Amino acid sequence: MSNFKLRPHHGLCITFFEGKGYHSDFIRHMSDMIHILNTQNPEIELVLHTDRICSACPHNVNQICETDSKVLHYDKQVLLLCGLQPHQKLLWKDFQALTAEKILHQEKLSSVCRNCQWSAICFQKSALTFQCELSPA
Repeated sequence: MSNFKLRPHHGLCITFFEGKGYHSDFIRHMSDMIHILNTQNPEIELVLHTDRICSACPHNVNQICETDSKVLHYDKQVLLLCGLQPHQKLLWKDFQALTAEKILHQEKLSSVCRNCQWSAICFQKSALTFQCELSPA
């Protein structure tokens, strides 16, 4: 799969996605996109505008996000913390590993998306994941 454009903050959203709260068409689309990313490991291009995931979002109006200024902040924070640039290309699994290393394991999730309506889900799942990784087997 070529030319998979992805907003940087979606790397975090995908990590914690549960399929709650959105329209069923978006949930199905997001699940399909996650499946493609995880099974095909495509090269992604990090973009600061609507991407393939946004195409089914109810907040996408004529290819512009209704909350673009808010999510643009999330995107820029992910790029900054991961040391990446807009339009940079890398494999999905490399990007996923980078967000885990530079944001999740460093406990910087709140610096990216503290005012996101879904943050409670993500913060809880992140804390549980981090605790499990630190707990002795």
